[in-house]
Amino acid sequence: MSLVEKVRGVLTGDDGRVDADELVRRVDALGKFVKLVDPYLPDADLVAAHTLVERAGNRLSLSRDHTVVALAGSTGSGKSSLFNALARLKLSPVGVRRPTTGVAHACVWGPLEPANQLLDWIGVLPRHRFIRESALDADDEATLRGLVLLDLPDFDSVERGHRLEVDRLLGLVDQVVWVVDPQKYGDRILHQAYLSQFRSHADVTVVVLNQADRLSTQDTETVLGDLKRLLTDDGLGTSPVMATSAKQPGMLAELRTSLERTVADRQAVLRRLAGDLDAVSTQLTSMIGPPAAEDEVDRATVRQLSDALAAQAGVSAVADAAAGSYRHRAAASTGWPVLRGLRKLRPDPLRRLHLGEKPETDPVSTDIVPRTSLPEADAAQKSAVGISVRAVATRAAAPLPEVWAPALSTAARSRTADLPDALDRAVATTDLGAARTPFWWRAVGGLQWLLVLAAVAGVVWLLLGYALRLLGLPSLGYPKIGAVPLPTFLLLGGLIVGFLLWLVLKPLVDWGARRARRRVEQRLRGSVTEVAREYVVAPVREVLNAYAQAREALSTVRS
Repeated sequence: MSLVEKVRGVLTGDDGRVDADELVRRVDALGKFVKLVDPYLPDADLVAAHTLVERAGNRLSLSRDHTVVALAGSTGSGKSSLFNALARLKLSPVGVRRPTTGVAHACVWGPLEPANQLLDWIGVLPRHRFIRESALDADDEATLRGLVLLDLPDFDSVERGHRLEVDRLLGLVDQVVWVVDPQKYGDRILHQAYLSQFRSHADVTVVVLNQADRLSTQDTETVLGDLKRLLTDDGLGTSPVMATSAKQPGMLAELRTSLERTVADRQAVLRRLAGDLDAVSTQLTSMIGPPAAEDEVDRATVRQLSDALAAQAGVSAVADAAAGSYRHRAAASTGWPVLRGLRKLRPDPLRRLHLGEKPETDPVSTDIVPRTSLPEADAAQKSAVGISVRAVATRAAAPLPEVWAPALSTAARSRTADLPDALDRAVATTDLGAARTPFWWRAVGGLQWLLVLAAVAGVVWLLLGYALRLLGLPSLGYPKIGAVPLPTFLLLGGLIVGFLLWLVLKPLVDWGARRARRRVEQRLRGSVTEVAREYVVAPVREVLNAYAQAREALSTVRS
């Protein structure tokens, strides 16, 4: 067994390991979350999530056999000297003037070619890349095979570009070794701006007290104790803390052992991404609250919206017209035939609104329906619709975090401009029952015509008898019903009974008209409710559905 295998066998274990497949599942869940909420939430709130999805995908697609460890620290902390001492070569410039390190330098243990693609992604220039392959014959260097060690610029550099480069690189590396010195280990900027931001990455964070050779043993222990206290306040209480010195090789043994363990374990990249997922998901938690069903918009709210839309669509006017149309058609079918002709001179109330027995469609496209003649909604009706639409959004947003309220409001109003046409079409295409003729209308109409024929027969009979008398011919003998001649009875009976029958049936017609009005109003309200659901409620439910799926995705990210 080679020394590398021995080291990996001794230094690695199963405790705290990150499963790669599980990590990929979490990254995919975060990508799904971002895709779901991107149309609805502010872009500024999703920058970190977008960045992590892209960065995780890129890092996992690159070399998993290399572990990128960065040495980060302030000016004068000695990180460049530490970098050179670990590499056992003079690779990074060392000096006392600020700034000293302006760009990142990289040392690769092993062949450079497999790591080049990774270094290209990180952004280390080719002229600042070095290899330790020539020394890998030695067992002490073979244990670091796969390590990519970076020397970063100073985070407190007077050059703003250097600080920005540090921030960029800290987001890409797998592990960070923070190098502090005895004079500035408690620097407020170091702890507040950097170390405390790595509280989710304690397992990929190492802090070294460099230049410890300047301190006595007792002072070193005192400073290390105080440094551990500060790190605990930063949320990094579990991160390793050790004393080092670039001038004394013996004081690098603990750090080298830590790096060997990291390289052999090959878990740093997974732990770094897992920590990033934990940090980002914690930030996103404020955007996701309790569960919200797609039918969060209750019936009362939908009914309020439907009532407002029904008023705007003129449902009451159409229902009144339907009642008038029923009376009009009933009178035309069952009324006294003598007056039916006069009734037909009056237009049908429904037809005046361009609402007939069957909606007329465009001859080219059956999707085009001619507009009705209903009056345009007034300002009060439009205002009521606006209030009801806002009520739908407010009701849906009630159980959700406040950040979702604008999205729900926008969704509820997204199709309000199409509502007038949609309502007019709904009214025009609703079956109002105007084509149905009750059977009793036909029966009464036939009876009325029989009575008219009886009256006409009586008139003809009487005129025939009168003509015979004028011509001096024998008179006709009229049969009698009681004292009334039959022709007279037929004439008077046909006219009077027909008129009385029409009067008797009038209450029945009025009852049928009221029933027709209720039926038409019910059908129109059903059509209007469908418009409300399609044009207002459905867009809101799309947002609620996206919220529910995003909530499930975020729970996967946090698992």
